[in-house]
Amino acid sequence: MNKELRDRLCCRMTFGTAGLRSTMGAGFCYINDLTVIQSTQGMYKYLERCFSDFKQRGFVVGYDTRGQVTSSCSSQRLAKLTAAVLLAKDVPVYLFSRYVPTPFVPYAVQELKAVAGVMITASHNRKEDNGYKVYWETGAQITSPHDKEILKCIEECVEPWNGSWNDNLVDTSPLKRDPLQDICRRYMEDLKKICFHRELNSKTTLKFVHTSFHGVGHDYVQLAFQVFGFKPPIPVPEQKDPDPDFSTVKCPNPEEGESVLELSLRLAEKENARIVLATDPDADRLAVAELQENGHWKVFTGNELAALFGWWMFDCWKKNTSRNADVKNVYMLATTVSSKILKAIALKEGFHFEETLPGFKWIGSRIKDLLENGKEVLFAFEESIGFLCGTSVLDKDGVSAAVVAAEMAAYLETMNITLKQQLIKVYEKYGYHISKTSYFLCYDPSTIKSIFERLRNFDSPKEYPKFCGTFAILHIRDVTTGYDSSQPNKKSVLPVSKNSQMITFTFQNGCVATLRTSGTEPKIKYYAEMCASPEQSDTAFLEEELKKLIEALIENFLEPSKNGLIWRSV
Repeated sequence: MNKELRDRLCCRMTFGTAGLRSTMGAGFCYINDLTVIQSTQGMYKYLERCFSDFKQRGFVVGYDTRGQVTSSCSSQRLAKLTAAVLLAKDVPVYLFSRYVPTPFVPYAVQELKAVAGVMITASHNRKEDNGYKVYWETGAQITSPHDKEILKCIEECVEPWNGSWNDNLVDTSPLKRDPLQDICRRYMEDLKKICFHRELNSKTTLKFVHTSFHGVGHDYVQLAFQVFGFKPPIPVPEQKDPDPDFSTVKCPNPEEGESVLELSLRLAEKENARIVLATDPDADRLAVAELQENGHWKVFTGNELAALFGWWMFDCWKKNTSRNADVKNVYMLATTVSSKILKAIALKEGFHFEETLPGFKWIGSRIKDLLENGKEVLFAFEESIGFLCGTSVLDKDGVSAAVVAAEMAAYLETMNITLKQQLIKVYEKYGYHISKTSYFLCYDPSTIKSIFERLRNFDSPKEYPKFCGTFAILHIRDVTTGYDSSQPNKKSVLPVSKNSQMITFTFQNGCVATLRTSGTEPKIKYYAEMCASPEQSDTAFLEEELKKLIEALIENFLEPSKNGLIWRSV
């Protein structure tokens, strides 16, 4: 089995948009006891170099509920090994005594003034996967150059040190502390900063169903609802407790929409609840569905929810800020593949909007800079249902987003307005933003590379396409190479990211489309959005135009049949 042995042993995991992520199993490019020990030894070596007070400040370790019976590889075991490597080197470790939402780790890093932290999670990936997500002292995920430097340090200490396997240290070392109660209390206290209508919440007649997708979310969302004055949301009994097999869903990703929300929608109908809130297995992302007048469910996209959250957070800021507060000091952020709706709101309302490369690690580190310069950040998001309301955590957070969404719905209910109706109001005021995001699966890296190389040498060498089917292209930005035709010097303003593919096309008809590779899965993703001005309200025309453009994009640029791409199964 030479090929399989080579695949398993001849390469090492690298940092993607969410840290190290791979299948649990044997081999250096998989997640297992050994690779987690090696990664932590590399972390130790790097942190020792960066922080003279490493052994005073310590390190945070959290984990989700993933696990594999066959190999007894679980997030909890990997978290214990991570802690053991550091405890054996006399580093104080804050190891959570039970599973926590991913945002609790970056929150704890900041609150406890630790030098860094790791969350063992593969978020919403398939059940076979796990991961190792690293946060810096700022509470934001690591970006370059830290990721490259840590990988170098991992390469330098691949042989486990004496003591690295000794996971008994977790029970015996005086340097191990459990931050669970303290962090949970502080987190819930901080949530109050983004609660604006506690009294109204306590009286609402709205009922909510919450599903935690067999993951960590149940207890924490229940607590958050309590903080906001709500009655507890109704949990989906089959999905409320941790189950590493995610046995009631075909995939544990709430982004997949109605097909994976089946149990929660049926329960909501039975309980007469109009709103369903779904947190993904590590509770850092949120999906929302609302029952419509016609008896159908509307599952909001990440971009639609962001339009609502953006409107809500700014509206609450306006109503609760002092008279002399300067709107020019206010910021909202989004990743570059996400909807430009916040940009439209910012232009009209006078606050700032900024975009970053895909991945919340870029948003987190940018927010940190803004806060250090005295700015106020109200909201940030990525289209893959990742939201951040407020700045208590510098990463996406499904727990706070769930309870903020509930408060927004309860407030609108007092005026007999649904979330869907409010979304239309936002679009009518700031301009319709109609978008579609989907993906193809491709398990062959060389095919992916050749698709993108063809776009860079389209009609002739070093020439990008001028048309996509009948649609004329106005500008092209290639973040992989650092090229941007819209800039005077033809250089991209966003930093170059050589190890991932990403090209954005701006069309003459106002559509913006991006093709990129996923940082966590074997996917080629496409994102397309029609941005209209407020006076352009013919949504049917906009939707038809977007549909035709996406068809042209797939047929001309991705060529699925020629390249053997697997269509997303809906």
